[in-house]
Amino acid sequence: MPETMEELRLSGIAPEIREKAAPFLNGVVKGFSPGGQLHSVHIVGSVLTPDYHPKTSDINSVVLLNHVDLDAIRRLAAIVKPHAKKNKSISPPLVMTPAHIRGSINVFPVEYLNFKLVHETVWGEDIFSGLEIDRKDLRLQCERELEVMLVGLRQGYLKMIEDDKKLTEAFFRSIKSYVPLFRGLIYLLGEETPPVAARDVIERLSAITGVNTYAFAKVHERKRFAAKLSSVELGTAFEQYYEAAGRLAEITDETKV
Repeated sequence: MPETMEELRLSGIAPEIREKAAPFLNGVVKGFSPGGQLHSVHIVGSVLTPDYHPKTSDINSVVLLNHVDLDAIRRLAAIVKPHAKKNKSISPPLVMTPAHIRGSINVFPVEYLNFKLVHETVWGEDIFSGLEIDRKDLRLQCERELEVMLVGLRQGYLKMIEDDKKLTEAFFRSIKSYVPLFRGLIYLLGEETPPVAARDVIERLSAITGVNTYAFAKVHERKRFAAKLSSVELGTAFEQYYEAAGRLAEITDETKV
């Protein structure tokens, strides 16, 4: 018998987040579960970790459909729009199919590893817990992402060096992608269960690699509480980011899998 919207499994989500997310989740289930198109619904990301902050954190989700077409996208958009308008923290969900996951796990192992580590399945099958991440694929993506980080740091700093506000915003945006990448690196280096909280991830990566990651921890904390970075702090952050990214790229390249 298909699940109904009353059967949302929300006990693993903090009450404050549950209150914000439940109307949207109910809307998805009500709109898609009849007829068998809906496979599962998942909450993912920092909203499930100690890093959650009600003023700065988004509520991210993954909606898995058994098949996706233009009509499904339009129906989902009609569900998302009023909830996102009412509650700015509700982000548009990532929409996939089980077949897409099976076909792309070798291309995006970092993203799927983070879904596996940090998710709550609130309706349907928990497809993420059983994912097998190939460390060869993971190393390739980590190497690529670290090289992209180095190029992006150079280009971004040159472009915004005289604008502290824009540079601060760029650092704040970057940390969102660095933490998942760091979990991937920790997993690549042999730890099956990397930490969940961002600060723990950053500290653990430093402990097992010897790389100075203090700047990442500082930027993360400032972002979490929407605090500013001074010109001196921005310069120091760039230097430490750049040095860390280069050393992590070397370590990744040397890792045998």
